[in-house]
Parts: sequence; C-alpha cells; structure tokens
Amino acid sequence: MSVLSLADVYRARRRIEGRVVRTPLIESQTLSAAADTQVFLKLETVQPTGSFKLRGATNALARLAERGCRKVVTASTGNHGRAVAHAARALGIEATVCMSALVPGNKVEAVRSLGAQVRIVGNSQDDAEHEALRLVREEGFAYVPPFDDLHVIAGQATIGLEIVEALPDVANIVVPLSGGGLFAGVAFAAKNANRAIGLTGVTMARGAAMHASLTAGRPVLVDEVETLADSLGGGIGLENRYTYALTRDLIDETVLLDEASIARGIVHAYRHERLVVEGAAAVGIAALLDGALPAERIQRGPLVLIVTGANIDMKLHHRIVESTPVQSDPLNPL
Repeated sequence: MSVLSLADVYRARRRIEGRVVRTPLIESQTLSAAADTQVFLKLETVQPTGSFKLRGATNALARLAERGCRKVVTASTGNHGRAVAHAARALGIEATVCMSALVPGNKVEAVRSLGAQVRIVGNSQDDAEHEALRLVREEGFAYVPPFDDLHVIAGQATIGLEIVEALPDVANIVVPLSGGGLFAGVAFAAKNANRAIGLTGVTMARGAAMHASLTAGRPVLVDEVETLADSLGGGIGLENRYTYALTRDLIDETVLLDEASIARGIVHAYRHERLVVEGAAAVGIAALLDGALPAERIQRGPLVLIVTGANIDMKLHHRIVESTPVQSDPLNPL
C-alpha cells in the first residue's frame, strides 16, 4: 500500500488554492510537428516564484502553520528555498535557507529578497542539508525537506491532477528528475487516473543521483558537479523515506542528457516557444528534440512536457542563446 493517498493530494490542492497558480497547458506547434504527435507544455514558469516548487512548499508550510509552527529551515539548490521563503512570508513564519556554494548567485539573492535568512554551507546539497538538520536539532527549527516529504510530494502531485483534468487522453508525461518529489507526485496522480499513462524521467548525465540510485537498486551517493540543470543537482539521501520507492515503482524509463543537449533545449524554448527557462526546465524539450524519448511512447498519443522553472541567470541565458548558431537548431536548418 502506498504511503501517499489521493486524499492527501486533494487536501493539498485545497490547502494551496489561492496561494499558487493553476498553470496553463499549451500545445507547442513546433514540438508537435517535430514529434508528429500533439505535444503540450505545462508551464510552471508562471508561478509567483518562477517554479513548481511553490506547490510543495506552500502545502508543507501551511500545514505547519495550522499547528502553530513559527520558524522553519530548509536546504535548497535554489527554487525550493525561494518557494519556502515566499510561502513563509505569506504565512508570517521565519525562514532560514541553507544553500551550497554551487547555487547560482541569482537564486541566492532571490531567496534573500523574500526576507529569508540564507546560510551558504559547503559545496554540495548534502552539506547544506547537514547544516539545516543541525539547526533542527540545536535551535528548534521545523525542517521542510526539498523533496522527501509526503506533504511536499502531495503539493507537487497537484500538477498531475491538473494535467489529467485538462487533457484526459494524455498518453505520456515527461518529468524532470532530481530528488523525486516532483516525479513521485506527478506520477502518483497520473497513474491513479490512468495506469496506462507513460512516465519518463529526464535528467542530466552529470551527477544524476536518482538515476544512479535506481540503477543500484538503493539510494547511493554521487558527486555533485556544476551543470546547466543546476536545479536537478544534489543527492536523494541515503535514508530516503519516500521518493526513491515511489519513483522506482512508478517510472517507465529514465533519459540522460549531456550539457550540449540541455543548452539546445534552452535555446529552443526561447527561439520557438518564446519562453525563458532554466536548464532543469529544458530537459524534456531537449530529450524530445534529441530523439531520446522512446518512439513507441511518442506514437501512443498526446505528450506533456513539464516546464518546471524560469529562474535562470539572465547573463548565462544570453550567453547560451547568443553562442548557439541558428544552423544547429534541428527545426531551423540552413
């Protein structure tokens, strides 16, 4: 029996209603033409914090507020911290966010601008998490995990509800894969609606902790390295309680992408979809353009790519777009 229930997901939807956006699901004409099937983009980029993370963070913090909690701490690669800071400010809760030195400066400043205290600790998500847990033990903070928490997962699962309600005949959903909170939630909601819906996890080839853990058959440690998909970095925790098992049981396949592919996904989103997206949000687009998604899945029917966030450093975005020749774009050959 699953540790997560549909009742949890519907409770999360009621709890976050009015605090997060029910995001648009739009058909991409260019990607549909490339795939020869309908391709839709689920635009979590329009959330107030620029990423899907607001859903899980808001659900978790609202539940803590109901129980009288007044101060929270988390560890984040950027977007979760921003979401926690936003939700905490709205709920009148003190927030501290622990981040590693690998987190891009624009994401650090975005968290600070929302009123949260920021602590830069070490060179990995694991280092940041250790500091957050120290604050829990020694200073009485409540911990809000970035992914391995049932209330966070239930919040992210509301994306899956919205997809199946807006597109009942969806055949496949492509989800950026990191710690598994997003994947587990979306897959849980989708598979409960229709077990035949395919669920593909896409991640970067460098430092993909969930992929390595699925391959090993247990949670494992990986070296965290710089990547354009920085939001997908970090480990899943050797003591992972929920997301590893849920992902293992619900995933149909994993796709790994190199850095050049991720860059092409960012460029395509900008040139053809008129979207500014971060690397982690571009992996579904990149996998489709690379032909990395199983052909038999694409042929089954409508495909949804979850576009998770817009929080890319704009100087980096400019360099990527300007340094990628138009002739390298598969939809714009010279």
